[in-house]
Amino acid sequence: MKEFIKNFSEKVETSLKNLPAEEIAKALNILEAVYERDGRIYIFGNGGSMAMATHWVCDFNKTVFSQNLDKHHRRFQAIRLPSTESEITAWANDVGFDMIFAGPLKNYIQDSDVVIAISSSGNSANVIKAVELAKQHKVPVIGISGFEVSNKLNQLADAKIFVPAEKGDYFLVEGVHGIILHMMVRYFKDYFDHLVEREP
Repeated sequence: MKEFIKNFSEKVETSLKNLPAEEIAKALNILEAVYERDGRIYIFGNGGSMAMATHWVCDFNKTVFSQNLDKHHRRFQAIRLPSTESEITAWANDVGFDMIFAGPLKNYIQDSDVVIAISSSGNSANVIKAVELAKQHKVPVIGISGFEVSNKLNQLADAKIFVPAEKGDYFLVEGVHGIILHMMVRYFKDYFDHLVEREP
């Protein structure tokens, strides 16, 4: 048991030491720019990735500003797609599961926005369809993927946040994705806290 814990921890540690820092920085710059132009962030993924997207929306809309909620007249506008569970089944049943993200995104997307797509494999058809829609509208895409560097999401994304791993090792990829998403939250929390401290 201890050997298993040691081996798993070492895999995570190695992955964290090799995070694509330049691509994460690019993603942070994209998010800062969307805030400055008062655009919206649309985030989505399947399964565990949807759970992370939902958690991230909560953190980005509220936790980033939590210590100074009354001092920011403008905040991030992060929206998980689809925004309701009933939309998932409606799009899947009536149109097709491959449209559960692209369908709702088409309702909202504007050139001031940004898309964050999470897919461990980077090849989920419904994720790729939404990313292609964003690219058609010239909206920047932050892609968070894993396994093979040649995956479709990594090829299409403007900021390519890729976590290499053995095929099928979702435990490692999703775990590291979660840390990266929390890193984004912490970066902007510190950033906006610093801005408030500098105010007279």
